[in-house]
Parts: sequence; C-alpha cells; structure tokens
Amino acid sequence: MKAPDGNKLAILNALNQGGFISGQLLGEQLGISRAAVSKHIQSLQEMGLDIFKVSGKGYSLNNTVGLLDQNKIAQCYQALGSRGAQVEVHPIIDSTNSELMRRIAAKKTLDSGTVIVAEMQQAGRGRRGRVWQSPFGANLYYSYFWRLDDGLQAAMGMSIAVGLAVYDTLKALYQLDIELKWPNDIYLNKEKLAGVLVELDGQPQGPCQLVIGIGINLQMPESFSQQIDQAWTDLNQHCEQIDKNQLVAHLTYHLELRLAQYSQTGLHDMYQQWNLLNAFAGQCVELNTGHRSWRGICEGIDANGGIRIRQDGEVKSYYGGEISLRKAQL
Repeated sequence: MKAPDGNKLAILNALNQGGFISGQLLGEQLGISRAAVSKHIQSLQEMGLDIFKVSGKGYSLNNTVGLLDQNKIAQCYQALGSRGAQVEVHPIIDSTNSELMRRIAAKKTLDSGTVIVAEMQQAGRGRRGRVWQSPFGANLYYSYFWRLDDGLQAAMGMSIAVGLAVYDTLKALYQLDIELKWPNDIYLNKEKLAGVLVELDGQPQGPCQLVIGIGINLQMPESFSQQIDQAWTDLNQHCEQIDKNQLVAHLTYHLELRLAQYSQTGLHDMYQQWNLLNAFAGQCVELNTGHRSWRGICEGIDANGGIRIRQDGEVKSYYGGEISLRKAQL
C-alpha cells in the first residue's frame, strides 16, 4: 500500500476536525470531483480508518484518539520540562524500528532521543518475528534511539526498564494500573495492551546502539482485531479521552527518566518494582525456547532482568530474547 497522497491527507485532516463534512465541500476545497472524494474515502477505510457516511450530512471520522502532530507533540514535551528528544512523524512506514535500524546500518549520525512515530506500519514487528497489527491512525507505533556506552551485556535488562516507563506513562495520564509480563508485554485486566521490541547493534564490550520499539493499542478496529491470536484490549475501552500527541510526549519523557536511571544503576532500583507489577506472580507458567519447553512457578525477575522459575523446590534464572513465557494450561 502506498503512502497517502496529498488529497487523502487533506481529507483526513478535514475529518479529524470532528463532526460531519460533505463530499461536495471536500471536493470544492480540493478541486476534485465527489466521485474522487468517495474513492479516497474508500482507500482510507481500507487502511483501517472507521469513516462512516450519513445521507444529507456527509462523512465523519469515528476516531477519538486524533492524529499525530509534530508541533503539538513538541509543545507537550516541552511543557514537561524536557528539550532533548527529536520527534519525526510519518504517515505510513514499513516499521518505525526498521527505519532506525536502517539508519544505524547506513552509519548515519543519530542522536540519543531520536523518536520516530507513525500513523500506520505496513510491516510492524513483534518479538520472534510475529506480525504487529498496525492499522492507520488507530494505535501508537513508536521507536526511540538510544546509545549505550557500556556494551551489549549492559543492555540485557533494557526491556524491564522500558516496561516500567510505559507503566509510568499510563499511570500518570490515565491512572491505569497495568501489569507487566516478562520480558516485554504490558497487560491490563489480563489482556495484552502493549508490547516492547528492543533491538541492538554493537559489540559485546564497546558502545552499542539500541532501538526501543513500543506499540500501544489505542482504538483497534474490529476488522484488524480478528487477526490477533490472543486476548487483547485497547486504551479506548478504559479511558474517556485519549490525546495521541500527549501520549507520545509523556512516553518520551518517562522513557528518558527510566533510561537515565538505568544508565546510573542498571536494574538495581527497578527490578523489585517490576516484581510488584508481575502479571504471572506465583502462577504456574511455561517457558518455551522453540526447541524445548518446561514448567514452573513464576517468582519474578532477578537484579539482572532474568526470569526466576521455581522447579522442584529450586529457583533458577533464565535469560534471552528468544524465550517466551506464558501461563501454563493446567
């Protein structure tokens, strides 16, 4: 699917003002026919936007989360007292993480705090090669670049710190009490709300570069939700009002705070807080590497971010990005 052209974006911006707008008025504003307006509307609907038509009134966008606006993000971010981030807004991208990883591979100069957000991803990715459903304008697709001077080993517990930053954000904005699932999922009422994908480039001992991807379900269209193979939820089901630009600013701010904390003390001051939010605390779980699986009781994480599993009275810690954890089916 191609990126939306100027007419589609103009129609989208007009609809984003709220209320109804007629096809005739849209056509007059853009200098195109009503039939062309109708085709653009249909194309936007295929991207996942919930646009409906009422005879005699026109078109309306059923989207309570709004669209991304670089200036509004900057204003909100500065109001929080921060100045360091550089936020790029893209209408459509293959993947926000992939874009930053390409820039790293091409040796382009990137400053820590470079953020890419998009309205839609054509090839959104989760852990272990899973597809991340990314319809246009419905959810948050976010990636943050960060340079770490202490080597890849020092980045081992990064998803723990990022999960806490998401917790901080949702607590501050919406007073939500989320739970965290090792190593990178965010749950609300036992359903998946968000996910984290941290990708690394660098040497074991030298400086490394990290791309921190975060996807948060905001207002998932029914047509896309049918393709999700696990229990899920979105913010729209729990919050009366969502401002996507405010969310980007707060997420960036809280991520900066957690990364600064991580740089100074690692997970020393964070892992116990994470354990208080552990979605599977004391439950029987199953670990799976793809080659083997085993069960045990989830005892939270250790100070290095490894998951602690009790088996036959003995507690062991497990590490690694290719391990998956789920509640055991009894």
